[in-house]
This record gives sequence, structure tokens and C-alpha cells, in this order.
Amino acid sequence: MILDRTISTIIEQALSEDIGVGDITTEALIPPEATAVAVVLAKQDLVLAGLDVGRAVFRRLDPDIEFFPYVLEGTRINSGTEIARVSGKTRGLLSGERVALNLLQQMSGIATLTALFVEKIKGFNVELLDTRKTHPGLRQLEKYAVQVGGGRNHRFGLYDGVLIKDNHIRAAGSITKAVALARKRAHHLFKIEVETKTLDEVREALFVQADIIMLDNMTTDMMGEAVKLVNHEALVEASGNVKLDTIRAIAETGVDFISCGSLTHSAPAADISMKIRG
Repeated sequence: MILDRTISTIIEQALSEDIGVGDITTEALIPPEATAVAVVLAKQDLVLAGLDVGRAVFRRLDPDIEFFPYVLEGTRINSGTEIARVSGKTRGLLSGERVALNLLQQMSGIATLTALFVEKIKGFNVELLDTRKTHPGLRQLEKYAVQVGGGRNHRFGLYDGVLIKDNHIRAAGSITKAVALARKRAHHLFKIEVETKTLDEVREALFVQADIIMLDNMTTDMMGEAVKLVNHEALVEASGNVKLDTIRAIAETGVDFISCGSLTHSAPAADISMKIRG
């Protein structure tokens, strides 16, 4: 993972939030010269994501801290697996522990949930996408974790893709008007995606030659009808009510993409801890 300025800022803000003017407990108990070795442990089965971020947290506090991973990013590991060894000044290890673990847990939780969804649609010619339903400030980390889990990223923000949703359509007056306005403004290399809720809206999106047609909260029967109606004249994305117990049936309709907000907004944090060993 490339640690760019955005990720560095996330780490800085998280450490500032947690440590503030100083870690008073650690500073009271631990001499500045004391050193220690700790291990990072998985306390559940998980798909690991965020090793570079965890390392960067500790190194931001003390550049001399060594963070040595025992497993590779994206590895499926079992509960009890030692993920990494962290060694150096004890103060840095203790002050960085919570922020490093919070980010590792969040990212690994997303990667783990994504992998479960991907497994459900194995064998189908369909791709799992995330959405913009991410935690404020953490989008880059969370979308990266989706990739680690085997999913793909939808647009990153409002600036890198045209997606005409129901409120846009209402505000513009119709799908036809909304697409026409988008074409006047959007760069010629941008694809135009239109959200639809009915088969009539699918027909209208087809008529104005939308590149991608989103089927929003349709039943699987309606999705199947929509896929037949589109007949490969546009790409088709299913969205809404995507759960582990529904995604396979959605894939069976023949859609090209399935987008799922719960990958990021509802993934439970993975259970990871750090223990001083010496």
C-alpha cells in the first residue's frame, strides 16, 4: 500500500486525538530509555489488511521502532495467529497501540466481510463493488481494504464518475433531461450511469444510451427482466438490499456488477490485540 499524504494525515489526526498533549499513564510508568518486544495477534479468523498503516503509526511516534510482519497483506489467517512483531522504545509501543490496532481492526474487518461476499458469488461473471458509504475521513483506507478482500472500487468521490441518482432525476425533471445535461458537462471519457427503480426507467435510460444502468432495490425477478431488456446494450449494476443471504440470487440474474454499502459502513471490526512479550 502506498502511504500518501492523505493516509499520513489520517494517522496524524488519529494520534493527536488519542494522545493529545501526552500519554500521561505511559509517561508516568515507563522510563524513556526502556525497550520492549510486543506481538500483534489475531483473535478471530480474518483477512488481514492494513499492515503498512499499522507500521506507519508506530514509526510516526518513533522512527526506530521495528515492525516485522509474520504474514502477508491479504492473507486469510486463523484465530491465534501472530501477525507481527513490534520492538523498540516501550513508550512508543504503548502510545501507538490503540491507534494502530483501531486501523488494523477496521481495515481487516472490511477485508474479511468483503471476502465473504466475494465467496458467495464465486463462479458468476459479476464483480462486487463498494460505495461511497464510508466513514468520514477513512475512505481511502476502507476502499483499499475492499480491494484486499477481493472486491472492486466504485467511484471514489463525486468528482470521478457521473452517477445520476433519483434525486438528480427529480431535480432535473427526467432521466432524459438529466443525461443530456450531464453529457454537456462531463468529460468525453466519463461513462454515465443512471439509477433506475422501474422497468420504464430502464427503458428510458436505454433510450438515452446510458453507459451503465443501476437497478436500485428491485426484486430479483425484476432484475432478471431488466437484464433481458438491456440485452448487453449497457452494463448493469444491482444495488440495494445486498446481503450475504441475497447476493447469490442477485448474481444469478445476470447483472454485471453488484454494489454493496455494507462492505464499509457495517463491517464489524476484526478482533486484533497487541501483547508485550518482553
